[in-house]
Amino acid sequence: MPPRPSEIFRQQLVSSVRAVFNDVDSGQEPVPPSDEALFERDTPIRMVHADLVGMMVGGIRSLLVQMLHPSALQGVLDHSNFREDMHGRLRRTARFIAITTFGHRDDAQAAIERVNLIHRQVTGNLPDGTEYAASDPRTLAWVHVAEATSFLAAYLRHVRPDMPTHEQDEYYRQFAIIARKLGADPVPITRREADTLFLEFRSELSSSPEAREVADLVLNQRPKGAPPVAQALLGTEAVALLPSFARSMLDLERPGLAALPARAATWGMGKTLRWAFRQT
Repeated sequence: MPPRPSEIFRQQLVSSVRAVFNDVDSGQEPVPPSDEALFERDTPIRMVHADLVGMMVGGIRSLLVQMLHPSALQGVLDHSNFREDMHGRLRRTARFIAITTFGHRDDAQAAIERVNLIHRQVTGNLPDGTEYAASDPRTLAWVHVAEATSFLAAYLRHVRPDMPTHEQDEYYRQFAIIARKLGADPVPITRREADTLFLEFRSELSSSPEAREVADLVLNQRPKGAPPVAQALLGTEAVALLPSFARSMLDLERPGLAALPARAATWGMGKTLRWAFRQT
């Protein structure tokens, strides 16, 4: 019996999404989930990081706020080809998250060691002459808290707004394991600690033309194979989730009436992708 049209559509959708997140031209395959990962199945970190739309919205939000930290921004400006390959940067970050969350623990450790090696080579000077290093524990702490708060905020908004506080705390406790292996310090292990640390960093953040340039590229550069409408919707949602101070520093306006249809369409997109990937 030939497959039903719905099954053909499902398989085509899965293939298209995997092509966006994996370097198919070089034969890269999706990360297979392992029962010997750093984290057990059906635990908060695996549930949050499994939701594609939540991770895409959260990933965009995370990059936007990360670039407000002078050291994080300068490292990107000095050591990245983000202007030519923003999609590649996003894809590599997504793959690292996938390997460390779902992959075999040995593969996760190897991926962490590769990133640590790269970070040790990312050094330089800020415009005022201050030295920076990507391996600096506090800079790594900012990157981590920006990611963790963004991924969870998007998951709560689009998937599980009633996620219990103790599960949210467990998410931070699990994600902290990766952050510590990367050398971050301090590392929050509860939502309260994460929210507090995020606010503490505010005095270390600054606006700049370069940060706004990166924000523009994140929001407007279209990944190969990704529908432009979908990218616009995800970007609108990410901007809506930004703290007001971050939108102001990046010269971004809070989405007005456009936020309502964008949120509805993004919710529908997430539901469709969860069906396609057979996620509950």
